Formats: sequence, structure tokens, C-alpha cells
Amino acid sequence: MNLELQTQTTLNKKHWQTALLLGFFTVFYNLVEGLVSIYFGVSDETVALFGFGVDSFIEVMSGVGIIAMILRIRQNQDTSRSQFERTALRITGTAFYILSGGLVLTIAVNLVTGHKPETTVPGAIISTISIAVMWWLVMSKRKVGRALNSAPILADANCTMTCVYMSIVLLAASLVYHLTGFGFVDSLGAAGLVYFSYNEGREAFEKAAGMECGCEE
Repeated sequence: MNLELQTQTTLNKKHWQTALLLGFFTVFYNLVEGLVSIYFGVSDETVALFGFGVDSFIEVMSGVGIIAMILRIRQNQDTSRSQFERTALRITGTAFYILSGGLVLTIAVNLVTGHKPETTVPGAIISTISIAVMWWLVMSKRKVGRALNSAPILADANCTMTCVYMSIVLLAASLVYHLTGFGFVDSLGAAGLVYFSYNEGREAFEKAAGMECGCEE
């Protein structure tokens, strides 16, 4: 029995280490993705890709909060969110709201002026890579979450699916524009990002207040 308990303890330590590594990888990947997306979003004048890049930077802030959460629940899963986590969630939520508002204004200006991106090929490439990476992260987080029987980690995995959806929106907008040249498609893709960004902002504030969010369903 002692051997079984020792084996389970060793496995749990490995699973927690995996969860922490996934958290650090999420932060690193979003940082790189944000830099690349904003660069091409500005140079190619595509609001959808630029907004996607800003969202990636916000996900970096969110990821730091997730790392703090993993460190906390690794010690005791029954503890409540720390002040640092709650503050990180509020900052993240505010950033998502600001992004949503900024995208709405930019979309309005682009529709009035008839602005068109130079190209959306980088957006198609970046979003394709993002779909693959984020899907892998979702599956990996779910696997370790089930192994640890950790509802917070499983909730984080489900929330990561939002990144997959946003990448799909960017990919669709990028491909349609590339094939048709219709300028409004870029703004339409950005509008899709507004929807997801607003929801992520709302959920961040709900988490900070200790409320259940859609990610945990």
C-alpha cells in the first residue's frame, strides 16, 4: 500500500511539473505569436491580424496568472485565488475590453474609408500554426487535468479552446480576402475577434469575483 501511495505521489509530481511547463510554454508561445502578428499586422495593414497579435499579448498576462494558479493548487487544491491572481484577472479583463473597443473603432474607420490590407498571407500562415499549437495545448492540458483530477486545469484547457476559435476566424478571414480581395472581409474577421475578446474580458472579471464562468462548464 505504501508503495502504491509513493508511486501515485511520484506520478502526481510529474503531472504538476507538466502542467507548469505547459503554462510557461503558453506564455512563451503567445509572446512570440504576438510580436510576429503585430509586426505583420502593421506592415500589411490588416486589422484582424493586428488585433490577433494584441490578443496574444493579453494571453501572456493571463498565462502568468495561470502559472500562479498552478503553483498555488499544487500545494493545496482547496485554496481560493490569491490577490495576485485576482489582480491579474482584472488587468486581463480590462485589456480585453480595451482591445474590443479599439477594434470596433478601427473597423468603423476602415469601413468608412474602404481600407484594404496589403496582403493576408501572413495571417493565414500564423493562424494555421496557432490552430495546431493551441489544439495540442488543449489536449495536453486536458490530459494532465484529468490525471490530477483538477477542475481549474481542465477549465484552463477549455478556455484555451477560445484561442483555437479565434485562430479559425483569422484563418477564414485571411483566406477569403486572399481569394476574393473583398476589403470588408478583414473587418469582418476583426469583428469576430471582438466577440471573443469581449467574452474573455467578461469571464476574467467573473473569475476575479469568484464566479463560475463558461470556461468551466
